Amino acid sequence: MSGYHHGNLRAALLAAAERSLRQHGVDQLSLRELAREVGVSHAAPRRHFPDRQALLDALAEAGFARLEAELRAALAAAGPQFAPRLHGVAAAYLRFATEDAALLELMFAGKHREGADRLVAAAAAAFGLLNDLIVQGQEEGALAPGDPEQVGIVLLATLHGIATLTNGNLVPPGLAEGLVGRAVDQFIRGPRTD
Repeated sequence: MSGYHHGNLRAALLAAAERSLRQHGVDQLSLRELAREVGVSHAAPRRHFPDRQALLDALAEAGFARLEAELRAALAAAGPQFAPRLHGVAAAYLRFATEDAALLELMFAGKHREGADRLVAAAAAAFGLLNDLIVQGQEEGALAPGDPEQVGIVLLATLHGIATLTNGNLVPPGLAEGLVGRAVDQFIRGPRTD
């Protein structure tokens, strides 16, 4: 271990932390174990993360950056039309929320701590994409007018609810994607009965 040189220790620790989070949950995450996993001394991680909370915050910030990248990719792949873009973003969010449920929980919990300004900014970047999409839908007449933030919260709550039910094994994973598609269609259609 002492002869091992690590080119990008911070990135390696974050990758190991994300794997550990997926497998064992946040309670089992320890800097000492991560150091052992990446092959450095137990003190080496302290150069990048002075304590466990700093590691958790960095992990949550990286999670928001990845969520933003995945939502951007979904928007780009869907083209310019509102409905396909909304379907793409919804599917991307569901994928993230079901594949990385523990990370998403950490992301949401972390941004409410005092002094978590970087997390708040990272969350705003990711969810700003959803807000922009809601504004597009309203400008095109596909969505009813109203406060885009409130409309976006309703959509996010719906998507997150489907993901939570899926993660809790209350919805079979194969059914979740269809439910998201239906939820998006109903969201666009609104409360009409015709």
